[in-house]
Amino acid sequence: MPSTQSPEHIEERVRRWVEDAVIGLNLCPFARSPYTRDQVRISIVDCEDFEDVLRQTFDEVDVLLSASPEKIVTTLVVVRGVLGDFDDFVDAIHAVDELLEQTGAADYLQLAHFHPDYQFDGTTPEALENFTNRAPFPILHLLREDEMSEVIARHPNPGAIPEQNIARLNALGAEAIAEIWRRFQ
Repeated sequence: MPSTQSPEHIEERVRRWVEDAVIGLNLCPFARSPYTRDQVRISIVDCEDFEDVLRQTFDEVDVLLSASPEKIVTTLVVVRGVLGDFDDFVDAIHAVDELLEQTGAADYLQLAHFHPDYQFDGTTPEALENFTNRAPFPILHLLREDEMSEVIARHPNPGAIPEQNIARLNALGAEAIAEIWRRFQ
């Protein structure tokens, strides 16, 4: 189902999500610096089918790898038109990961992912920890491997980030999280 929202409105919602949730809740302690330096590319892609998602995502891989790291550190590929179903989104994640490996791009990039209905294995849909990977739209996040290695090396305990996020969200509670999420829905 194609989105009737303009690309500008979608980008505004994604930016509010990054500012209010990702940075505001410190879900990713590495996001603030590239975002405030305008080094995060937000690409809104209209896709008609699964193959279109792969093609347009790999167009963005080419853009990211061709750009200077001073210009673009990371890309958020916001997918419109398909992948509304979380199971389809998971299939897309696996396919993109496989293509990154096959093309050698996995040596240079990592893939993170966010979805409005994100649900970790073994959780219920309403579990607050799912909000660490929830976003207003299906998003495939391309990150430069070398940049991630650098920021992770400087972090005192990167392995604790997921547990800290879960604890932070549980401490906030469902009502506070719902209020934050309403800002970009």
